[in-house]
Amino acid sequence: MIHRERVYRALTFWLRPAFALRVLYRFQRIAGFDRSMSLASSALTALIPLAILVGAVLGGTVGTDLADEIVDRLGLTGDGAAAVKDLFSSPGGDSESIGAVGAVFLVISSLSFARAAQRLFEQTWDLKALGVRNTRNGLEWLLSVIVYTTVLGWIYAILPSGWLGLPEAVCGVPVTTVFLVWSGRLLSAKRIGRRDLLPFAVVAAVLTGAYSMWASVSLPRLFNTYAARYGTVGAVFAMISALFAVMLGVVLSAAVGREVRDEFVRIQRGERPSEHEVRREWGNVVELARSSWRSTRKQLPHPRARRQ
Repeated sequence: MIHRERVYRALTFWLRPAFALRVLYRFQRIAGFDRSMSLASSALTALIPLAILVGAVLGGTVGTDLADEIVDRLGLTGDGAAAVKDLFSSPGGDSESIGAVGAVFLVISSLSFARAAQRLFEQTWDLKALGVRNTRNGLEWLLSVIVYTTVLGWIYAILPSGWLGLPEAVCGVPVTTVFLVWSGRLLSAKRIGRRDLLPFAVVAAVLTGAYSMWASVSLPRLFNTYAARYGTVGAVFAMISALFAVMLGVVLSAAVGREVRDEFVRIQRGERPSEHEVRREWGNVVELARSSWRSTRKQLPHPRARRQ
C-alpha cells in the first residue's frame, strides 16, 4: 500500500497540468513537428545513399543482401518486398564514378543529418548555435550511429523473437539510453551535462522500444499498402513515415527531458509545489471536464426526441 501511494503521488506530480503545459510549450517553442520532419528527412537522405553506394562499389552483392535483410526483418511480402529490393538494388553503369559521386553526396547528406540533430539539442537547451564549427563532433557522432545500429542489429539477431519483439525492445532500452546521452554530449560540444541529458535519454529510449513493438505489426502493412499504390516510391513514403514517428518521439522526449531537468533544479531550490497545490490543479481539471460534459449533455437532444 505504501508503494502504491508513492507511485500515485509521483504520477500526479509529474503528470500535473502545470508541468504538462510547460512540456507542450517547450515542444511548440522548438517547432516540434517541423523539427521531427527535418530529422526524418535528413535521416532518410543519409540512409538510402549509404545503402546504394555500398551496393554499387561492391558490385551489388551488399545491396541485395541489405534488401533481403530488411525484407526478412520486417516480414515483408508481395509488393512491399519487391519495392524494397528495387529501392536498395545497385544501379548499373560505372561503379567507380557512381561511388565517387555517391560518396560526396553521402558526406553532405550525413553532415546535414548531424547538424539537424545538433540544432535539436541547441534549441531545446537554449544554447548558442555552433553550426559548421561543430563538424568534427558531427563526424564522430555519425560513426557512433553506425556502432549503435550495429549493436542493435546484433541484439535483434541473437535474441529469440518474443511477443511483439518484447525481449529485443527491453534489451535495446539501455543501449539507446547510453547512445542518446553520448549524442547530446557530443553534438552540444559537451555544453550539456550527462545528468541533464539522462531524463531525455530514458524517456526517448522507452518510447523507441515501445514503438519498435508496435512497428513489428504496423510496418509490414504500411510498406505493402504504399508499395501497392505507388510502387518503389511507396517504400520511400513508408520509410519517411516510420522515421517521422521515431523522430517525433525523440523531439517530444527532448522537451520532456528539459522540463524534468528544470523541475529538479526548482526542487533543489525548495520550490516544489505542495500536495495541496497539486490536488487543486487536478481538481480544477476534473471540474472543468465535468462542466464541459454537463454543457454537452444539455445541448444534445433527449433520447425520446431523437427517436421521434
